[in-house]
Amino acid sequence: MPTIQINDVEIPEAAIRAEAQNHPAPSPDQAIAAAMEALAVRELLLQKAREQQIAPNPQTDAAGRKETAEDAAIRQLLEIEVTVPEADEETCRRYFDNNRKRLRSPDLFEAAHILFAADPKDEDAYAKAVASAKATIVELTDDPRAFGAMARERSDCTSAKSDGRLGQITRGDTVPEFETFLVNLEEGQLCPVPVQSRYGVHVLRLDKKIAGTDLPFEAAKHRIADYLHEASWRRAVAQYIKLLAGHASIGGVDIAGEASPLVQ
Repeated sequence: MPTIQINDVEIPEAAIRAEAQNHPAPSPDQAIAAAMEALAVRELLLQKAREQQIAPNPQTDAAGRKETAEDAAIRQLLEIEVTVPEADEETCRRYFDNNRKRLRSPDLFEAAHILFAADPKDEDAYAKAVASAKATIVELTDDPRAFGAMARERSDCTSAKSDGRLGQITRGDTVPEFETFLVNLEEGQLCPVPVQSRYGVHVLRLDKKIAGTDLPFEAAKHRIADYLHEASWRRAVAQYIKLLAGHASIGGVDIAGEASPLVQ
């Protein structure tokens, strides 16, 4: 694997392999390629920050995480070098009119489940959980009103205390394998097959579905403005990175500039 050369700085193979762990990809070669570009872009920006003699001023986010000095230097450089205008109301309204299907309140689902916890890697335990779920579904088909009592007695989830009820959830609140079944059930329907997930095997019931509604422009315009500003900023950062790359001596990597993970 080649090293990367950015002006007079060489990024070694060990650093590239370490960075590749942060870039999940279909193949190791793709992860390495993404890591090489990310490291090259980072070094370009750090060199520019040093050239401009930026004194890093690390910030702390809402979760209490503090920036590194290098991350702070990059952020401050981009704040100086990259500026984009705020989206005006006309632009926001045009986006609103062209994207009505995307601007809806989320669908809400009220569901209940009984979890038979099992590690998918433990084949025997998982098979036993599937069998328990199947037997429970048969019992509930004969007596649907027993769901709450069975949840309290059998479920390995903390929701057992509330008869297995999960409250109101939306898409993305549960693991994908659970959500796939949830969104395709009818109100009041008990899923006829066990739902297998990374946590175990679920007996699932959908109690109610509340369809999302179209948001009025006034409710959506601030979100639209933020989205358009972020999109414009990312494009401007990509152009700035390409400009830096065009004036640098770079070896071992191509820099597209569009998708550096350090530009958040």
